[in-house]
Amino acid sequence: MSINVVLYQPEIPQNTGNIMRTCAGTNVILHLIKPFGFKLEAKYLKRDAVNYLEHVNYFVYENYEEFVDKNPGEYYYLTRYGKTAPNGFDFSDRLKNIYLIFGRESTGIPKEILAKNLSRCVRLPINDHIRSLNLANTVAVMIYEVLRQQDYNDLFTSEPDTLKGPDFLKE
Repeated sequence: MSINVVLYQPEIPQNTGNIMRTCAGTNVILHLIKPFGFKLEAKYLKRDAVNYLEHVNYFVYENYEEFVDKNPGEYYYLTRYGKTAPNGFDFSDRLKNIYLIFGRESTGIPKEILAKNLSRCVRLPINDHIRSLNLANTVAVMIYEVLRQQDYNDLFTSEPDTLKGPDFLKE
């Protein structure tokens, strides 16, 4: 099935562009829930997504309810209030649709949504010097945890021939 990243009302175009690039490079589907804190136009995202926007498989929703109605699967909510680290969840089943849901940069996922899904709240372990990691970094960490548990699916584990090739360092 698929690995999916869901951005609930993203506010910062640089984060969204960076996440789009990560999704393009990992075959992860991106879901964007309105409203946004920016215009969803290439000129605002291109700097961070570089020239990879054409490779991003993404969908836009008017609200959280529309997203839920259209996307059955297993939902996991990234929040600093979670009590389980990513390795406490089993993401290994490639036949499941896995949705990693991330909140707004300023306020996170609404408490009403989190309170109904406490057993699926994920926390990246960090110390008490900061509230949370950057959104784009958190997305990358979570994508790669799911991919690690799925043995990286069909991703290249060495430089592909279509780029510089696996023997580039030997040349």
